[in-house]
Amino acid sequence: MDYTLSVTKKQAAFIHAEADEVLYGGAAGGGKSYGQVVDAFLYAVRYPKSRQLLLRSSFPALERSLIMTALEIIPASLYKYKSSKHKMRFFNGSILEFGFLSHDADVVMYQSAEYDVIRFDELTHFTEYQYLYMLSRLRGTSGYPKRMKSTTNPGSRGHGWVKERFINPAPPNTVFGTEQTRLFIPARVEENKFLMEKDAAYLSRLMLLPENEKKALLYGDWDIFEGQFFGEFSREKHVITPEEIPSYHKRFRSLDYGLDMTACYWWSADTEGNLTCYRELYKSGLTLSEAAKEIVEMTPKDEKITYTVASPDLWNRRQDTGKSGIEIMAAEGLTGLIRADNRRVPGWRVLREYLRGNKIRIFANCVNLIRTLPSLLYDARSPEDASDAPHEITHAPESVRYAVMSRPPLPTVKTQKAGRFTPGELQDFKEENTITIKKRK
Repeated sequence: MDYTLSVTKKQAAFIHAEADEVLYGGAAGGGKSYGQVVDAFLYAVRYPKSRQLLLRSSFPALERSLIMTALEIIPASLYKYKSSKHKMRFFNGSILEFGFLSHDADVVMYQSAEYDVIRFDELTHFTEYQYLYMLSRLRGTSGYPKRMKSTTNPGSRGHGWVKERFINPAPPNTVFGTEQTRLFIPARVEENKFLMEKDAAYLSRLMLLPENEKKALLYGDWDIFEGQFFGEFSREKHVITPEEIPSYHKRFRSLDYGLDMTACYWWSADTEGNLTCYRELYKSGLTLSEAAKEIVEMTPKDEKITYTVASPDLWNRRQDTGKSGIEIMAAEGLTGLIRADNRRVPGWRVLREYLRGNKIRIFANCVNLIRTLPSLLYDARSPEDASDAPHEITHAPESVRYAVMSRPPLPTVKTQKAGRFTPGELQDFKEENTITIKKRK
């Protein structure tokens, strides 16, 4: 007798992923727990006497999700389940163990354990300490691939460290890292055809959530949090894969210089006023001369830069040399600098309009801009201004503010009311895959 399990293409990508650490999910309804259990089942069947641990943050959550799903979809003839020990033992000796970690101290329950695969369900419900400690429990002499495979939605207490570990370093569906590789596979509810067929109203219920919760759970947006200055920023809308820039586009640079950080960005502007940020220099400890050299070296000789809009303080004279910053930089070949319009509140308003109107795009290789722009916070003393703390994340947004203020004013456009649902926002569902398990004779 054969057993057939249907999975979506995103679930199949999670199952076949070979990175050392894999994170799957993003939005609610993407079939995360189902994909996790199917993957655990296939691994158990493929690798005799393997050991896997599936974790939730509490035992009630474990019973309602992973255990219930496993008992429903894995053929009962292939295993014996001991509810007292929360262990599923397969015909070939493989074991699925179900556990929980409510507090950091709970990791001691696993201090002598060895696993081939550890699986976190709803990873943002755990602390970074718990995750890193359990990473050390991946060990043993079986010779089987050792992996940490997790699923989650954005939000909760672990949002920050999960985002820093899996989301910020590289674009989705891209394996990164050397000694320890990682991969983030995003999934959205409309890609789960099985849920859409059985509960079509679920999508409408998600649309009723408050704006930030909707962005997190419906769109899987990792850049939404309380106090965020640019809630309009969306990786899906504003971050693109690097592509060839048409030769007729006007090119310019924006520069926010400081000894603590040089943030220089290369821009192209099309005939409709849309801006594309296509290159990034984000480096600390550079002197004026060193910063100028790097900017010149990073600019191809045949690339025509019409101007570089820069921090107004570069026009001040230095006491040690008697020269201004622009004079020092010009000596290294960086010329054509113009003084930036440094008005903060008007500048942030203009940038907000660029984001709302999808008039700005950022190449995925500008990783620090992508990281810092959505991390900018409101200033508690001035609600229309951005906070200058933490200072490290302000340099790139300042440089972008100079860039948009150097361009002609945007035409007034009507924007769609927040929260209105349009079918065009949905992605087309990709046809599902099936996996067939042939029972051993």
